[in-house]
Amino acid sequence: MKISIVAPVYNEKGNIRPFCERLRKVLSHLRNYEMIFVDDGSTDGSLKQLRGLAKSDRRIKVISFSRNFGHQAAITCGLDAAKGDAVVTIDTDLQDPPELILKMIEAWRSGAEVVYAKRRARRDGFLKKFTARAFYRILDRLSDTSIPVDTGDFRLMDKKVVQAMRSLREHSRFMRGLSSWVGFHQTAVEFDRDQRKSGKTHYPFRRMLKLALDGIFSFSHKPLKVASWLGIIATAGGLVYAGYVIYLKLAHPDRVVQGWTSLTVIVLLAAGVELVILGVIGEYLGRIYTEEQDRPLYIVSEKVNFK
Repeated sequence: MKISIVAPVYNEKGNIRPFCERLRKVLSHLRNYEMIFVDDGSTDGSLKQLRGLAKSDRRIKVISFSRNFGHQAAITCGLDAAKGDAVVTIDTDLQDPPELILKMIEAWRSGAEVVYAKRRARRDGFLKKFTARAFYRILDRLSDTSIPVDTGDFRLMDKKVVQAMRSLREHSRFMRGLSSWVGFHQTAVEFDRDQRKSGKTHYPFRRMLKLALDGIFSFSHKPLKVASWLGIIATAGGLVYAGYVIYLKLAHPDRVVQGWTSLTVIVLLAAGVELVILGVIGEYLGRIYTEEQDRPLYIVSEKVNFK
């Protein structure tokens, strides 16, 4: 059986060769495999390195985007191109150990159709650990689909799972959520996540926040319900306070203090709730607009070692 490895690449010049060496050692136990590297508009010479590696090994295939389309689009492109009976998606920063692939293949041969790597521990800063842990638990509470906590995009998928994934062409992509949504028999293998081998993370807080929003708004309508409840609570609170003010005016006119404090508080509170509701609605409307444009998920400028 053929195994396909899909590895998205964005400015990973210092990691590509060490990653490729470790991956080759792992795959030397297999007879039939391919390595698909998807360059997501790198600007540091990563593509040049990939071309050189592809020249020395026909099993290394390279796809280059016309510009940076994002990590999730790069994974999607690799899945579209993969020909294996099972496909493994893994990043090239060496935080996810390639050696775990053999354990994933063993679980797949035992009957699992999706094998995802679950992080037992991770060597990141406190803020990264805290935000990641909080995100997965919040998403699990909000999502209508059960998404395993403490997992990333490092996973093995059977060919029929990949075929199902190819049919999902939404633009706000959250691949680990989509791979859970399609179902099939899924199991986990645990590992300790290492530090990045070289370079800086390509997921700073801004990108992590976008990924979190993609996960929440793509797999749950509960934010709309939360917005509705905020509106109801704000309205109820306003009515109660209005009743209290009218009571004071009629029963104790001498105790009513003239001023702007209470009015300012009410106006600011109501405005804040309204802005939250409008923001949530705007997120959903923006995603509908993007889907209606029906643009391609990515544009390929070059392919190496593809027939």
